[in-house]
Amino acid sequence: MKRQSPSRTQLPRIAVALIGYGHAGRVFHAPIIRSLPGFALQAIVTANPGRMQQVRDEVPEARTFPTVESLLDGDIHFDLAVIATPSGTHMQLALQCISHHLHVVVDKPFALARSDAESVIEAAQQKGVLLSVFQNRRWDGDFLTVQSLLDHDILGHVHRFESRFERWRPIPRTASWREKPGNDAGGGLLYDLGPHLIDQALMLFGPVASVYAELDSRRPKSRVDDDDFIALTHAGGVRSHLSMSQLSALPGIRFRMEGEARALEISGLDPQEEQLLAGLRPGNVSWGTSPPERVVTLGTRSDATAMDIQNGSYETFYLRMYDAIMHSASVPVNPEDSLNVLDIIAACQRSAAEHTAILLGESPPATLS
Repeated sequence: MKRQSPSRTQLPRIAVALIGYGHAGRVFHAPIIRSLPGFALQAIVTANPGRMQQVRDEVPEARTFPTVESLLDGDIHFDLAVIATPSGTHMQLALQCISHHLHVVVDKPFALARSDAESVIEAAQQKGVLLSVFQNRRWDGDFLTVQSLLDHDILGHVHRFESRFERWRPIPRTASWREKPGNDAGGGLLYDLGPHLIDQALMLFGPVASVYAELDSRRPKSRVDDDDFIALTHAGGVRSHLSMSQLSALPGIRFRMEGEARALEISGLDPQEEQLLAGLRPGNVSWGTSPPERVVTLGTRSDATAMDIQNGSYETFYLRMYDAIMHSASVPVNPEDSLNVLDIIAACQRSAAEHTAILLGESPPATLS
């Protein structure tokens, strides 16, 4: 008799420990991991008593640990560590988990500097474990739509790409680590939203030749960059203009792309984050679906049409991570990709400080005269 392949609900499960139960851990990682039958969320690390109670209420099957040391030295078995802690802690926590022969997923940004990221990649290679970076917005429905239109050459030769991620948060959340300055904290928009927008631009148009950035702190009592603009000139000639702000009272265009044949525009944000906050999960009939009024406008001034946005699928990251661990497939996001993102972030910091464009591909990066 021919043996049947196991269904998704019968798959052997990967035991997961989630380190951090703030916004990233609680809203993104835990719900998605728990929605997929190939994973078992065994443990969550948080030292915050209130978050410990949230874990007991929301993830009753998981044991809580106050520190990573207590997790790693405990008697619980797990295969995959997911790091969803403040950005400045990513490198050290990743190294700790790798030293215990664990596969690791690190939330973005992978690290705060290229040298830190390289040390984590080298450690993972030496231990023979898998390493990936949670660039979940590669699976935003609007980005998947833009990627598909570009792949099918619907716009003709593209010369300009605009990408915005804007919020209305005029009062700084001073208690949040994202509002803390310093090279070791990882606060500010460049490290928060920058990795998403830069990664998407690299995915679409490839390597970058030069970088120009304006990194401003505009809110009263703000101590970090909260209103940023980045101009990337790709090696192929396309210019990407990336905008991030905490001070956008009215939403702008999310994506705009100009081609020789036609242009496209998409307004609004991918719905998956709001859906997760509202309790929706992968597998729900409306999961990843943008509202009907949110469409792609495609064409020219005299001949524009509307088309639907593809469904988003953040769960694809973990489904691919499952295949990487269980079937030796490629990890969903190659950590080497994040080295390029970190190079651009460093160039943005220098560009903003020196008020000039920075050439990449040289060591140290040259100033564009």
